[in-house]
Amino acid sequence: MSLAEEIGPHLPSLRRYARALSGSQASGDTYVRVMLETLVTNPNQWEQAGNARFSSFKLFHAVWNAVGQDVPTAAPDHSGRFTIADERLSSLAAPSRQALLLTAMEGFSDAEAARIMGLSEADFRALIKDADDAIKALTRSDVMIIEDEAIIALDIQGLVEELGHNVTGVAATRTEAQKLVAQKKPDILLADIQLADGSSGIDAASDILAELDIPVVFITAFPERLLTGRQVEPTFLITKPFQPAAVRAAISQALFFKQTARRLTAPAA
Repeated sequence: MSLAEEIGPHLPSLRRYARALSGSQASGDTYVRVMLETLVTNPNQWEQAGNARFSSFKLFHAVWNAVGQDVPTAAPDHSGRFTIADERLSSLAAPSRQALLLTAMEGFSDAEAARIMGLSEADFRALIKDADDAIKALTRSDVMIIEDEAIIALDIQGLVEELGHNVTGVAATRTEAQKLVAQKKPDILLADIQLADGSSGIDAASDILAELDIPVVFITAFPERLLTGRQVEPTFLITKPFQPAAVRAAISQALFFKQTARRLTAPAA
């Protein structure tokens, strides 16, 4: 089997991880592209571990650590709005958040994630503790949920409130989402794709993003519908059925970038 055949099936999850780590679709995809270019020019960097997904993430981390801030990121978007990925990625993507995303979002065991990051398990567990502390330190935020299945919506609401945030409301359709956001503007949006009346959570999110510059976490059983290159391409994507830890990690990472962006752009006192 060629290297391309080994890596290919794991590129979607690697792109998801890179986006969540860097805070941007364009920046995350750039890092993945650099990893692939590195592999083409130096195939000996590929670790034959019998687990192509593990080897892909391990190589990605080697590239991430080697190039640091030197990889160019996306230019500012057409609206001129602040783009988080244009900031210093090395300060934003701390090892503690890498550890959290590898385990909570990507499902690696502590031992696997420690090997990916080149750490001892003891040092890795210390990073997880740091990540938990950082989550607790996040500013309380208003969260809007777009989800048509009542039980799932309640589960998500519970997770959000456990993190100390406020849920502004739950919308089951695109129309309900428009009404809800008009009543109270959220700091972050959690959205499913396929809604109760046949409307689209992607369209609902696009409506909101046309007016608000906020992060979106998609939680869906249909991830392939978000990887078309059209409309909103997710920086944060959770696949149903989801693990609560994955949702917590995505929310916390999204809010971390938003709150960091706010501090970086605030006028000096």
